[in-house]
Amino acid sequence: MTVAIGVTTYLEPVVMGLWNRPGSMLPRVYSDCVLAAGAAVMTLPPQPPTDDVVHRVLDGIDGLMLTGGKDVDATLYGQEPHPENDAPRPDRDAWEIALVRAAIERDLPLLGICRGLQVLNVALGGTLIQHLPDVIGSNRYSYGNAEFADNPVITVPGSRAAEILGEGLTVKSYHHQALDLVAEGLTVSARGVDGSDDGIVQAVDIDSMTFGVAVQWHPEESPDDLRLFQALVEAAR
Repeated sequence: MTVAIGVTTYLEPVVMGLWNRPGSMLPRVYSDCVLAAGAAVMTLPPQPPTDDVVHRVLDGIDGLMLTGGKDVDATLYGQEPHPENDAPRPDRDAWEIALVRAAIERDLPLLGICRGLQVLNVALGGTLIQHLPDVIGSNRYSYGNAEFADNPVITVPGSRAAEILGEGLTVKSYHHQALDLVAEGLTVSARGVDGSDDGIVQAVDIDSMTFGVAVQWHPEESPDDLRLFQALVEAAR
């Protein structure tokens, strides 16, 4: 039986011919990877996260994927926003935090991507490095201008990330933030390994879940390597 993966979407201005209106949108590469991994895609646009709505939505899917996007509001983890941060998207933050907490509670297979890792950490009480260049002295994780950067990461032996991906790999990065205080209930499963900034968190396992993995990079930008998507789909089955 085909499983359904719920995929969170952006809520941004969308231009379609004469129309320029806010819309639910998602880069096609995300859905292409889920489809190629053998699942159906259910898009989950931001909406008021009442308990009834959240649980009704999760009742209708077999796995959850949190996608990339704008920075999580720094006030949600008790900090003043950095000048380089995106304008907050409170509707999306509230929706995805509610989804991830409920998914963990019901042990629904979960994959977080880039912002998805950061949402997960904040939802469980962690914090973020708001602007990596201030800490590592370079922009090697985010060149800007829609150009993804290649960066090496190494997985932690025995972690779910290592089981899926092996010892190490080169990934596609586009993030100026990263995990700082790692929330209780998460175990770091991959780190950056290049230069003086070795140790930047690149993936975590969710300790309490049968399958709960989140990565800081963009696996959807490497469509020839579907291992993370296949692992999510297999867990959803």
